[in-house]
Amino acid sequence: MTPEKPEPARIVVLISGSGSNMSAIATACASEEVDAEVVAVISNRPGVLGLDRAQEIGIVTQVVDHKDYASREEFDVHLMREIDNYEPDLVVLAGFMRILTPDFVRRYKGRMLNIHPSLLPKYKGLNTHQRALDNGDNEHGVTVHFVSEDLDGGPNVIQAVVPVTSNDTEETLRTRVQQQEHVIYPIAVKWFVEGRISMIKGDAYFDNEPMPETGVQLPTTA
Repeated sequence: MTPEKPEPARIVVLISGSGSNMSAIATACASEEVDAEVVAVISNRPGVLGLDRAQEIGIVTQVVDHKDYASREEFDVHLMREIDNYEPDLVVLAGFMRILTPDFVRRYKGRMLNIHPSLLPKYKGLNTHQRALDNGDNEHGVTVHFVSEDLDGGPNVIQAVVPVTSNDTEETLRTRVQQQEHVIYPIAVKWFVEGRISMIKGDAYFDNEPMPETGVQLPTTA
């Protein structure tokens, strides 16, 4: 008797904007490159492009507008309820521009990933591309990491390194970094659903071995 194939992993993606990383992950799932399904896309802002993109490919969408709640804590409680309705194996933050409360982070500890446009731990927070240019860096990049209570401070899973050229502007650098975002985020999701990456006591592990601070680092000439 042939054993039944396990159900694909269930992913909920949280967005605040264009949803380009969500699209990259959903495409990888649809092509069966990743054995998972994006079961819902939730935005904290109505009317954003990412909602249209998700609807066009048949993904359930929902808006939980943070402006409807009196506090960050009240918003997070409601958002958690909505996420849990979809019973996700993994929560993916893809341009989700909200600082999460400790209770939210603890609820999805070890099963929530975020992407950040810098080579963490360098340049946490905003305006990362301009900060790299202002400091004369010769390389920049993007990181996927597990989410912890420390903003942009959870253990790294994978990075793509992007050279900075003398002609770069904030916009050209952002464009090249974003191209690499769409490469490494599906890889990280694939590793998670295959059980290859995990977070144990605040550290990232790959195939049950501790990962370096950078995570797996991919050089690129892009």
